[in-house]
Amino acid sequence: MFPNILRKDQEGTDIEKIRKMKKALEEAEAVVIGAGAGLSTSAGFAYTGERFQAYFSDFEEKYGFHDMYSGGFYPYKTLEEYWAYWSRYIYLNRYMDPPRSVYEELLELVKDKDYFVLTTNVDHCFQKAGFEKERLFYTQGDYGLFQCSEPCCQETWDNEEIIGEMIRRQEHMKIPSDLVPYCPHCGKPLTMNLRADDTFVQDEGWYQASQRYSRFLNEHQNKKILFLELGVGYNTPVIIKYPFWQMTAKNPRAVYVCVNCGDAAAPREIAKQAICIDGDIGEVLKKLKDGQ
Repeated sequence: MFPNILRKDQEGTDIEKIRKMKKALEEAEAVVIGAGAGLSTSAGFAYTGERFQAYFSDFEEKYGFHDMYSGGFYPYKTLEEYWAYWSRYIYLNRYMDPPRSVYEELLELVKDKDYFVLTTNVDHCFQKAGFEKERLFYTQGDYGLFQCSEPCCQETWDNEEIIGEMIRRQEHMKIPSDLVPYCPHCGKPLTMNLRADDTFVQDEGWYQASQRYSRFLNEHQNKKILFLELGVGYNTPVIIKYPFWQMTAKNPRAVYVCVNCGDAAAPREIAKQAICIDGDIGEVLKKLKDGQ
């Protein structure tokens, strides 16, 4: 549908684009936020460097990987080692607050609007920042949920309590064997509720959120709607980016805003409706809030 992608991050100054973005937000009858990993990165959820060293230097020394992402794919020999790593990872990226208040600043900008959030992030930052649960759709899962690795059922289980136990009781990069989680139905090991392949469990809560999102779009499809895309790359563009482009093209009253550090672009077909800003999301939101 969109054969020609136009880089718009070079068109006009940031101040001009932020003013246009502010006007679009003020005039919008509804706002759909599409959030990717870049938003959490802006909030300080880095998976490399100092943050990795602070929490995983022992794993790096023993196993030889140098970032959290690689650690998630390491072929640990035992489930005790596997869950020692993943419990620390989940605690850090799901139950701890991000270092910077980017999500709170975003909420401040949209709290009085009719909004909905579609996100591929699994770190729960929106809800922790105060976004209404009924206005959120986590399409790719949640670090805070376990599912059967088989899976034998379409159920998920909250993991906060057991993750806390794994953190408290692990020694020498292993958890006690009695903490290894197993499915209560079939006895297979539990795993994270993350979309990686066709074993991903879409539980009842997932379908309810999906229905709420579809209903929100149907109710606002011909209105002045702002599609606010924040930190979305091209790993899974069919979830947020491409649908946002298509819905903008179908609605002449819609505005598409893309804020992405290093890759802010839009198709030529919606160029007149698009505002693309190449920059740190947190900095852009601060300028937007300050009226710059």
